[in-house]
Amino acid sequence: MIGVFVGAATLDLHYLVAEGRTRNSKGPALRFGMYAGGPAANAAITFTHLGGSARLYAEIGSHPLGTVIAADLAEHGVELVDLAPEAEAIPMVSSILSFDETGDRMSVSSYYADAGVADSLPGPLPEDSEILLLDGFLRGPSLEAAARAKDRGIPVVLDGGSWKSGMHDLLPMVDVAVCSADFLPPGTSTHHEALTYLQDRGIRRVAVTRGEASILYRDGDERGEVPIERRPVVDTLGAGDVFHGALCRSLAAGRSFVDALADAAAVATRSCGGFGTRAWMAS
Repeated sequence: MIGVFVGAATLDLHYLVAEGRTRNSKGPALRFGMYAGGPAANAAITFTHLGGSARLYAEIGSHPLGTVIAADLAEHGVELVDLAPEAEAIPMVSSILSFDETGDRMSVSSYYADAGVADSLPGPLPEDSEILLLDGFLRGPSLEAAARAKDRGIPVVLDGGSWKSGMHDLLPMVDVAVCSADFLPPGTSTHHEALTYLQDRGIRRVAVTRGEASILYRDGDERGEVPIERRPVVDTLGAGDVFHGALCRSLAAGRSFVDALADAAAVATRSCGGFGTRAWMAS
């Protein structure tokens, strides 16, 4: 089973700190992690961990920090196609503070252009591709990948973390859109308005994740909610990315939309039980 992922790959510097850290304070972190991040990258790693094979199209470049990203992806079995191998710029870096008592986090990232550098996708999609995920970054390669997938009948899944430029062109080629609570298209202000907006663009299966609250979904005319299991939370970093990787794995395995949402929610919830984006994989 091959999944294709197109979008952001970053370097995440992750610190676990005690509650109550204040401005101008100094001291060591309780824990530290450094790994590849970004919606598409984390989803690809999850897809592979759950038994699939993943190819990730992303922009890494030739900067030394890019080798850290590439090495982590390779360690987790993800095939990387670097869309900007000659780029010398520092790849996107995120610094994340996770707070030990609540699992809440604060993130600061260097700038990452929605459009990216590359404007096309090299070569064909893998012959046996069964699903394509786009996270809204890398506009040109995403549009080209979606067009190729549609020609071959491969389902196209959108991870809608937030509204990005170029979405208007992409949405007509999307089959499944699962968005965060922050995803509000122009002219919308509620989750239900966002779901209606997406369905009006021809996307039959749409959903909004809302953290610990239930997932709102629509499958054609069917509407409903998928409950979220309440479990102790250690860290929420990457939970949405894990959700989308697990969702793609379940959809590619032939699960119904509602069942795939429930499967993905269970995996994402489990991922919140340990520090960082990898600890859950060891359990």
